[in-house]
Amino acid sequence: MNQKKLMTFGIIAFFLFIFLIIFSNSAFITIDAGERGVLFRRFSGGLDKQNIYQPGFHMVAPWNDMYVYEVRETQLEEEMEVLSSNGLTIKVDVTARIRPNYGTIGELHETFGREYLERLVRPEVRSSVRQVIGKFTPEELYSTRRDEVQTLITEELTKVLTENYVDLRAILIRDIELPDKVRMAIEEKLEAEQGSLKYEYILTREKQEAERRLIEAEAKAAANRVLSASLSDKILQDKGIEATLELAKSPNSKVIVVGGEGGGLPLILGGGN
Repeated sequence: MNQKKLMTFGIIAFFLFIFLIIFSNSAFITIDAGERGVLFRRFSGGLDKQNIYQPGFHMVAPWNDMYVYEVRETQLEEEMEVLSSNGLTIKVDVTARIRPNYGTIGELHETFGREYLERLVRPEVRSSVRQVIGKFTPEELYSTRRDEVQTLITEELTKVLTENYVDLRAILIRDIELPDKVRMAIEEKLEAEQGSLKYEYILTREKQEAERRLIEAEAKAAANRVLSASLSDKILQDKGIEATLELAKSPNSKVIVVGGEGGGLPLILGGGN
């Protein structure tokens, strides 16, 4: 009898052991750093969108399912061909840096699932890039308005993704490739414009220099007019006498003063030893 009970207990223990092995992976779950979990309760309410499971060790009933999401920043790279405003085909290489919103993992899972990159982000990136680039000409994209294009794509995409539980960290336009003929035409035009600007700069500089010289000459002429108007014969005679007296003080000079006619200046005759 005891042997029969022992056999029965052994069989039960064996099946319990098999049961634990089968369900152990789903009953004990570890959520790593940079991850979040959302629980699907099969028999009591379905998807629990209110409780987001944080990193750590969690015990989950075998009949429930834990969906673990990577919430670190992820890069989505997209190469595509789009049409410019004048109908030319342009190749664009774009990188989107995104991550799920921490507090809305449940809504994200219910709406798009863990394939949200392919179901949501990639189509929206392609749509926003096409919509924005379609407003610009190849020349604008190649030369002057590339930063503006990137900003507009970021604004457009941020609005859409935020409404769908995803945070857009950045949009980066890595490359815009135009057809060779279009690119060469744009480069030639830009080169011609630069040459024209350089020529205009030289003309402006020469004009400014001519104006400066004219102003300087007019200033000198005005100064000479003022000086001429202020000098009289008496002042000039006095200045001459002062200069003569200074020269007469030299020890190497012998001074002979001869009065000039008509108010002329004194003369210094003689020399040194």
